[in-house]
Amino acid sequence: MSDRPLPDLRDIRGIILDVDGVLTDGKIIYADTGEELKQFHVQDGGSIKLLLEQGIPVAIISGRRSPVVTRRARELGIEFVAQGAASKPDALQQLISKGFPTSDLIAVGDDLQDLALFNTPAVSTSVTVPNGHPHVIAQADWVTERCGGEGVVVEIAERLLRAQRRWPY
Repeated sequence: MSDRPLPDLRDIRGIILDVDGVLTDGKIIYADTGEELKQFHVQDGGSIKLLLEQGIPVAIISGRRSPVVTRRARELGIEFVAQGAASKPDALQQLISKGFPTSDLIAVGDDLQDLALFNTPAVSTSVTVPNGHPHVIAQADWVTERCGGEGVVVEIAERLLRAQRRWPY
């Protein structure tokens, strides 16, 4: 557990999620048939739906392309998805041009490619996981208690919605 104080989440207007290492444990499994397999935590799905119901837009920005991610985003109702992003800040700008909030965003990532997104003006709070890259952990505003693939969004959603007095439970 980090000894850093938690950031103020009252003004957060949207959340950007990485996939591998945040929504999953970071492992990519290839079947003999060539299919790519990913394992998602069902409670993250419920928490993403809760965020959307409470008016907090959620985006996925991933450096990889995966039909599994497309399917999961569709199942959860995530409208803003950018895959195969060579530049995550550029991908964010594309999502903003499609209606994603322009400021006061949380960016959740675990690897070095996420640092550029953490440092964009639109992102006010950077979040990583305890099993993230050490350089990312050192630069993040908040290190969750849960590891990637173990319900990270559950933790973030509850703290965010409580801070904004939108927690319905």
